[in-house]
Amino acid sequence: MATPVQQPPQSSGGKRKGKAQYVQAKRARRCDGGGPRQLEPGLQGILITCNMNERKCVEEAYSLLNEYGDDMYGPEKFTDKEQQPSGSEGEDDDMEAALKKEVGDIKASTEMKLRRFQSVESGANNVVFIRTLGIEPEKLVHHILQDMYKTKKKKTRVILRMLPISGTCKAFLEDMKKYAETFLEPWFKAPNKGTFQIVYKSRNNSHMNREEVIKELAGIVGSLNSENKVDLTNPQYTVVVEIIKAVCCLSVVKDYMLFRKYNLQEVVKSVKDPSQLNPKQPVQAGNGKEAKLESGDKLNQHDPAEGTNNQQVVPENNEELGQAKPRSETQVVNEGGAKPELESQVTERSESNENDLS
Repeated sequence: MATPVQQPPQSSGGKRKGKAQYVQAKRARRCDGGGPRQLEPGLQGILITCNMNERKCVEEAYSLLNEYGDDMYGPEKFTDKEQQPSGSEGEDDDMEAALKKEVGDIKASTEMKLRRFQSVESGANNVVFIRTLGIEPEKLVHHILQDMYKTKKKKTRVILRMLPISGTCKAFLEDMKKYAETFLEPWFKAPNKGTFQIVYKSRNNSHMNREEVIKELAGIVGSLNSENKVDLTNPQYTVVVEIIKAVCCLSVVKDYMLFRKYNLQEVVKSVKDPSQLNPKQPVQAGNGKEAKLESGDKLNQHDPAEGTNNQQVVPENNEELGQAKPRSETQVVNEGGAKPELESQVTERSESNENDLS
């Protein structure tokens, strides 16, 4: 009687793949159109913040950018990378050289077409970076916000802020100083001049110091032209510094305060709506004096950028509005100390606008 044949035990190779393997394969296919797959030095583009829905944010960004991009630059034309002649066309007997040519042809075929707008990994949650090609990001974004500001027509649901990025470098102080010296020249080098402020935001980075970065950049702006002055109320230019991991994104934008810090949700709202009044707008206190209310912020110390002649007392909370005794301007100035230099004047009124959830 024949004994039944025993089935060999299944090898461990028949198990299902882990989730990590599928995720890696998905990321590998994400940028099949060519170009970098993640935010890195040497890129231009648009930094977009969103509210917990990055996929929808990318869709809205493509739709909005293509609409206004076609309006400014015409319909998109695909850019083919130059292909070297195939190795089979030549009569080169060197097999190694022929193999290198063939490999070059294969790489060129996989990176054939570069799109005008291409999403890449930003390195932070709720942040999308759209790499641009053949356009000026600051002009395109300004055009979008200007149109939305005039028409008050809402065109996005999940996009919050849209910041143009004119250049990127390594997020180390020496690299940033060297890069900024030439990057800031078109706006601030004599004979060009203007009022400015610096806004700073850091994500997933712990080795950069906010005050040190602002001080160094303000010093560079002042060295390019001594007539460049700080203005935190209505500056002509705003230097945007966005740091994500080990990459620093820089840009210089106009109408930063007018366009509500480049927030697409806020710029379309009517100014007549009481809920849209600037939370930092002076209001009447119980003693008849003007006092600034910082939403959720602590007592705003002496702000050097406003000058010693315009100092105002800022109560710590709403209950102190009717109780605080009016103090003279000289008292506030004396408490604030001596007037700091240019570098220390450039500070944001608050860390960030809570509405942009960035």
